[in-house]
Amino acid sequence: MDLTRSEPSGNRFDELHAEATGALSYAGNILRGVRDRYRAAYLDDLARFHDLADDLGRLERDGTFAGDANDGTGASDPDDGAAQAAEAGAADLRLRMVRDEVDRGRVDLGRHEAELSRLGLAIRNLEHTWLFVERDDTTLVGEPSLPVVATELQMRILEAQEAERARLAQEIHDGPAQALSNAIFQVDFIDRVFESDPRMAQTELRFLRELLRRELGDVRSFLTQLRPPVLAELGLYGAVVDTVTTQASLSGLHITTELGAPTDGLDEPSRTVVLRIVQEALQNVRKHAAAASVVVSTVLEDGQWVLEVRDDGRGFDTGAVAARGRRNFGLQFMRERAELVGAQFEVRSRPEAGTVVRLAIPLTHKESE
Repeated sequence: MDLTRSEPSGNRFDELHAEATGALSYAGNILRGVRDRYRAAYLDDLARFHDLADDLGRLERDGTFAGDANDGTGASDPDDGAAQAAEAGAADLRLRMVRDEVDRGRVDLGRHEAELSRLGLAIRNLEHTWLFVERDDTTLVGEPSLPVVATELQMRILEAQEAERARLAQEIHDGPAQALSNAIFQVDFIDRVFESDPRMAQTELRFLRELLRRELGDVRSFLTQLRPPVLAELGLYGAVVDTVTTQASLSGLHITTELGAPTDGLDEPSRTVVLRIVQEALQNVRKHAAAASVVVSTVLEDGQWVLEVRDDGRGFDTGAVAARGRRNFGLQFMRERAELVGAQFEVRSRPEAGTVVRLAIPLTHKESE
C-alpha cells in the first residue's frame, strides 16, 4: 500500500487546523489590545472625572455664601451690590455647569465600565473557543460512539448554557454592577456636600436609598433564576406559582394564573424550558412593560402544549426593533431555550397594546389525548 499519497492530505488538514487556531489566537490578541487601550482611556477619563468632582466640591464650598458680603451691619454701595449680584450669578452658573458635567461624566464612566466588562467576556469566550478547537481538548465533544444527532444536541445545550451565562453577565453588568458604581459616586458626592449643603445631602441620600432598594429587588430576581430548580420539589405548576408570587412581591404587579393544560405529556427538559421562559417573561414585564396586570396561562391546542404570558403594558413595535437589529438578551434567551426542545416561540406586541409571549411545545398523539 502506497502511503505517500495520504501524506499530503494529512498535511493539508494539519495546516487548516493550525490556520483555525492561529486565527482565533490572532483575534484574541487583537481584542486584548483593544481592551487594554480602552482601559487606559477609561482610567484617563476617571482621573479627569475625579479632578472635576474635586472642582465641584470646591465651588460648592466657596459659593455657599457667595454674594453675602453685606452682613447687615451697614448700608452698602449700590454699585458694589450690583457687582456682587453679578458675581454671585456667574458663580451660580459656573456651579450648575460643573454639576451637569459631573453628572454626565458619571453616566459615561458607568457605560464605559460596562463596555470593558463586555470586552473581557468576549475575550474569555474566544479563549474557550480556542481550547475547544485544540485537538487535545475533548471536554466539549461527545463520545465518538454517539450518533451525530446526539453530539449536535450536546453542542446546542452547551451553546445555550454559554448564551445564558453571557446574558446573566450582561444583565448584572448593566444592572447591579452599574448601580453600585453609580452609588459609589453618589456617596462621594454626599461626603463632599454633607457639611456645606445638608439639604442637598439629604436629598441625595433619599435618591441613593431608592436606588439601592430597586437594585436589591433585581439581585433577588437573579438569585431566583440561579437557585436550584424547584421542579422536583413542587412540580411545574408549583414552581410557576412560586415564580409568580416572587415577581408579584418584587414588582407590585397583579399576576393571575390560568393553568389549564395537564403537564403529564411534558418531559423534564420541556418543563425546565417552560419555567425559565415564565421567569424571563415576568422579569421583562417588570423591567420594561410598565404594566398593571399579567396573566400566565396554559392550554392544549391542536396537539400542542401552549404557554402564554400576557401583559397590558405599553408594548413595542416588533418590526421596528427587528429592523434596527436591536439586541434583546431576554428574548434571545427565551427563543434559544424554546428551540432546544423543538418548540415554537413567538412574541406579539404593538405600541400601547400590551405584549404576549407564546411558547408552543408539540406533543405526540398519545400525549395530546
